[in-house]
Amino acid sequence: MNRIVVIGFGPVGARFVERILPAVRAGAASVTVLGAEREDVYNRVLIAEHAVGRATRERLDLPGATAAADAGAVIRLGEAAVAIDRHRRVVRTSSGDRIDYDHLVLATGARANIPTLFGMERARRHRLTRAQRPEGLDEGASPLPRGVTALRDLTDAAQVADAVRQHRRIIVLGAGVLGLEVALAAREQGAEIVVVHTGDIPMGRNLDRDGGRMLARTARLAGIELLPHSVAESIVTRTDPDGEQRFDGLVCADGKIVHGDLLLLSVGASPRVELAAAADLAVSTGILVDERLRSWSDPHVFAIGDCAHVAAPGSARDDGYVGGAPAGLIGPGWRQADALAAMLCDGEEATPFVDRASVVTLKAEAVDVVAGGTVDADPWDEESHADTCLHERQVTQWLDPARGAYAMMVTRAGVLEGFVAVGMPRAGAELTLLFERGGELPADRGALLRLDADDAGATLTGDPFAPEATVCWCNGVTVERIADTIADGADTVECVGSRTRAGTGCGGCRGRISELIARSGVLTA
Repeated sequence: MNRIVVIGFGPVGARFVERILPAVRAGAASVTVLGAEREDVYNRVLIAEHAVGRATRERLDLPGATAAADAGAVIRLGEAAVAIDRHRRVVRTSSGDRIDYDHLVLATGARANIPTLFGMERARRHRLTRAQRPEGLDEGASPLPRGVTALRDLTDAAQVADAVRQHRRIIVLGAGVLGLEVALAAREQGAEIVVVHTGDIPMGRNLDRDGGRMLARTARLAGIELLPHSVAESIVTRTDPDGEQRFDGLVCADGKIVHGDLLLLSVGASPRVELAAAADLAVSTGILVDERLRSWSDPHVFAIGDCAHVAAPGSARDDGYVGGAPAGLIGPGWRQADALAAMLCDGEEATPFVDRASVVTLKAEAVDVVAGGTVDADPWDEESHADTCLHERQVTQWLDPARGAYAMMVTRAGVLEGFVAVGMPRAGAELTLLFERGGELPADRGALLRLDADDAGATLTGDPFAPEATVCWCNGVTVERIADTIADGADTVECVGSRTRAGTGCGGCRGRISELIARSGVLTA
């Protein structure tokens, strides 16, 4: 029997356990799971939506400990792994137990980055410090000051929800996808929002400069104050009536003080690699694994999800740098979990993990932003104007500040390599479909731009609701599968999600699922 030990019971670890349960039921494998948190598994990707009232607590739930235990898995919540003995193939736990394994799966996830601001220095945890108890997995030497949160769990969500309910002034530090989604949603609920970030544009990792400037303009029109080029240095506190110190303002390097009631830290996350590093496993940004998700250092150890850095063994530079990083998205993590479960069951016959480029969508009301692939191509680069331009990279841009609309397309030999669409939902959907299929753009790029006109006609690539079109990127669910589920009686987004998993990841496809339900009479006719 293959003894499998899984460290980490977040969404990715739980997905792996679910996929390996048939082997457990058949007696081919045993599974023991160590989960540091005491709560059952829930979808952290939706924490922000839960905090602003867009997602119920029930919507966060995923198949968890009870279902796995009923199938024969051993689930040990509230128990942390504190050491790995690779030579004896043993995991030592915070309770003092020693668990033998044949294969070890690290699904340790990531922890929120805590910036080194004066006034909260001791709240930051060093990336290689191991926790000896479950509660200390992400704790620094001191807790975050009152009024400061990183929005990583249900307790943080309750703190943000309270501030939103009372229409407080919330300072969001960081302008990535999560920070902008929370900011826009909280503003819609009446909170006063200031977004402080170091870069020139919001979502700088996902958008080109013009796309980011258009998003910034749209956010300001929605009532959000944006403070770019602002380097936070410290916090100031005030004394509450109960005598405790509470956050009062953020001090920036240029001397300005941004006052607020709550500071929401949204400056990314760092993979939890301390356990792997202490076991002398190769780590870089994350735990280094090959295309079969095996550790570079040990064929009996694997890593999936936010802690897994997939790269070819031997690709490290002389200075130790390894290109790439963990995906940081739930969709790739779930695909890794599926692939690893298949590989552990089928051995070398299983297909190695190969992920596709991801599409990033900003989930916000009345703010449409989608981007994927290469977005940093320079339209004025000489390569874009080479004599053999049909075989070289081409960059097409369209900008309409008055309408809040922007599109950028990067193609090679006519095939879409990357795109950005802001304020153009129909063009964005079309570009997403083309990007997914590796399709060619029409010679007249303007045809895409006209899709969002009031008198727009049919789409260019065919119906985006065609049976083979992907609806849920996180779980790879197609229109056909959802349509079959609807025809079988699923009449709500939640019901479709419970049967197909569509919409249970980032949630960005829930509107499209709703439209499929609304169109069900046409689909089944």
